[in-house]
Amino acid sequence: MYDAFLGGTDNYEIDREVFRRVAQAAPEARDLAIDNRGFLNRATRFLASRAGIKQFLDCGSGLPTAENVHQVVQRFDPEARVVYVDNDPVVLAHGRALLEENAYTHFVAADIFEPQELLENPVVRKHLDFSEPIGFLQFGTLHHFEGPKEGPAELMKTYIDALPTGSYVAISHFLDPENQYSSVARHMEEHFRGSPMGSGTFRTHDEIVELFDGLELIDPGVTRCADWWPDGPQLEPLSQAQECIAGGVGIKR
Repeated sequence: MYDAFLGGTDNYEIDREVFRRVAQAAPEARDLAIDNRGFLNRATRFLASRAGIKQFLDCGSGLPTAENVHQVVQRFDPEARVVYVDNDPVVLAHGRALLEENAYTHFVAADIFEPQELLENPVVRKHLDFSEPIGFLQFGTLHHFEGPKEGPAELMKTYIDALPTGSYVAISHFLDPENQYSSVARHMEEHFRGSPMGSGTFRTHDEIVELFDGLELIDPGVTRCADWWPDGPQLEPLSQAQECIAGGVGIKR
């Protein structure tokens, strides 16, 4: 679906239908995917180049699209290890071969909302060293959790507790900005949930910060994705959709 929002070719008609429905609520809805992907690129680049992280666990990888995590981090370290996780049957059928491009990229079929099961997965344990820092990635995933309100924070606590000291956590999430753009967020949420995808919760800034509990946030903290260490000056005002997606990176001390 993200690939459809990005205007790519690795998607299906049902993905394009979701995009069309959400775009009815906000014509700039594609900006959600573009800003999410831009944040992914900048955050993983930071982790690989500045933080020195050499191993990554990418939750909810989805079908391959523009600039996958291993392509970003292996520019800085060709031996950086990336384990991708997804349980979508389409990804299992078509994504594995495209994501496992070399000896340092691996794919796990697992449910990211079952953290204990994932953490004990033999492939994860084989290719990631839990005595060394890990880059733990939840890009555009937690807003698809459908369950108790406190569920995502509880999931993240389990993951964070299991990560070794010095690890980094990067999260992007649909945002209810609690201002004049809240109505846009709620319209998009309604269309996501009413689409065949059936999920997509827009949480507040404070609710997203709770996902980093126990971590020290890297400056500028949880902020709009477009504002997290942009590659250059913002030449045009942000669109309504860009106001409704946030991200952040934290370190476990």
